[in-house]
Amino acid sequence: MKTVYMINGFLESGKTEFICFTLAQQYFQIRGKTLLIVCEEGENEYDPVLLQKTRTEIELIEKEEDFNPAYLTDLEKAHKPERIIIEYNGMWNYKNAKLPWYWKIEQQITTIDGSTFPMYYTNMRSLLAEMIRKSEMIIFNRCDTVRDQLNAYKRNIKAVNASADVIFEDANGEIDEIFEEDLPYDLEQETIVLDNNGYGIWYLDSMDHLERYIGKKLQFTAMVLKPDNFPEDYFVPGRMAMTCCADDMAFLGYACQYEGAAALVQKEWVKVTATVSKEYWEDYKGEGPILHAVSVEKTKAPKEAIISFS
Repeated sequence: MKTVYMINGFLESGKTEFICFTLAQQYFQIRGKTLLIVCEEGENEYDPVLLQKTRTEIELIEKEEDFNPAYLTDLEKAHKPERIIIEYNGMWNYKNAKLPWYWKIEQQITTIDGSTFPMYYTNMRSLLAEMIRKSEMIIFNRCDTVRDQLNAYKRNIKAVNASADVIFEDANGEIDEIFEEDLPYDLEQETIVLDNNGYGIWYLDSMDHLERYIGKKLQFTAMVLKPDNFPEDYFVPGRMAMTCCADDMAFLGYACQYEGAAALVQKEWVKVTATVSKEYWEDYKGEGPILHAVSVEKTKAPKEAIISFS
C-alpha cells in the first residue's frame, strides 16, 4: 500500500501554505522521498530549498482527465516515493477522483478561506460538499474579519460531515471557539424549547459540547424512528434535514428511553419532553447523548417538516 495525504480546497484557500508548513515539521521528516502532486498553480509557489531539504519531488497535473490511476501510477514508478501528497484542484469534482487501487488515503484535509467561504458555499455548494464529506479535518484560515460568522460556518460543515474536526485560524493562529452566547435558545431556561432552527443547532452543538446539555430538559417536535435493533423501551425522535442540496438528506436524532416506546408508530409525529444524559451506546461506538423522555405526546406534523442548513 502507498500512503497518500489528500489536501483539498479552492484556489487560494491556503493549501500550499499548509503543505509547506507540514513538510517543514519535524514529525514529517521521515525516511525516503515525498512525491507532491499539484493539480493547480496558485499565487504561492513551493520553495525549492524546502523541497530539496525534505526530499520532495513535485509534479503538476493541469488537466482533470490526466488525474487517473494509470497516469498516477506512472508518476509513482518514476519517482519511487515513500509517501504521496496531493494538492487537489477545488474546481474538479472530488467525487470523480480515482486513485490507483493500492494507494491508501492516510489523511484528507480541506482548507477554506474564511473570508470567501459564504461565496463558495452559496455558489459552489455541491463541489464544496464533495471535498469535505470525507475529510477528517477542515481548516478555516484568514478568519480575522469573520469571527462573528464562525458558529454558522461550523454548522454548515457539520451538517455535511458530522465527524470532521473544524479548526479556525486568524493571523495569530488557531482560534479558541466559544459559541455558547450565539445559541438561539437560553440554556438557563427550565425547559429549552427547540424550534426548527433550534433543533438543528442543538443536534450539531451537542456533538462537540454535550456538557452544555447534560441534565437539561428539552422540548421539541419530532418524527418517530424505531430501528429494528433497538431495545423495546427506546426509539429515536428526530428530524429530516437537508444538509447541502435536495438530494442529500439525513435523519438527525439521538436514542431516547421511553417506557411507552413499544406503542409508538414509525414516522408518526410527537412532542417530546426529555432530559439529556451522557451514556454508552453501541451505535455511537462510545459515549454520547441519550434522551430520557419525561413525556411523549402525539402531535401534528410541523409546517416545515424538513430542516435546512442553508
